[in-house]
Amino acid sequence: MADRTLVLGGARSGKSVAAERLLADVPDVVYVATGGNDAGSAEWAERVAKHRSRRPASWGLAETIDLVPLLETPGPPLLIDCLTLWLSRTMDALQVWDSLGRADLVEQQMARLAGAWSSTPRRVVAVSNDVGSGIVPADPATRLFRDLMGRLNTTISLASDQVLWTIAGRTMPLT
Repeated sequence: MADRTLVLGGARSGKSVAAERLLADVPDVVYVATGGNDAGSAEWAERVAKHRSRRPASWGLAETIDLVPLLETPGPPLLIDCLTLWLSRTMDALQVWDSLGRADLVEQQMARLAGAWSSTPRRVVAVSNDVGSGIVPADPATRLFRDLMGRLNTTISLASDQVLWTIAGRTMPLT
């Protein structure tokens, strides 16, 4: 069984469900939600409710983008959903959207995350969007996000024991 699994796919491809299935028989998983609460958004609240309803009641919850301490500490398996929101929120926290020259700060955080991923003592499954298969974004900030997402997915993929691709509800291994 793989210790570090990355589940990739497009939006609404079924990647979160696929990741949850990988850990369905484990009673003490910590579900790590990186999306924040987006207070006041009914649409976001509905998304969160759907995710919660699928998870076993015995699973714990951590809502954070501070993934490194979780990965460095021994404990139950982690399901990180998702790296795409982690990147977006990290860019928010580092004020990169309005100052693209600060991208090196994000890359430093990506390197820290990759290091912790590579050496984690835990079983971990992470979900991430493959955002680079579509059109070239029209604005520099979105192009930067797409490029950083591609680099993050590549780095985490190469440090994973297993990488899965989900498309239209079907999941297949990448070799």
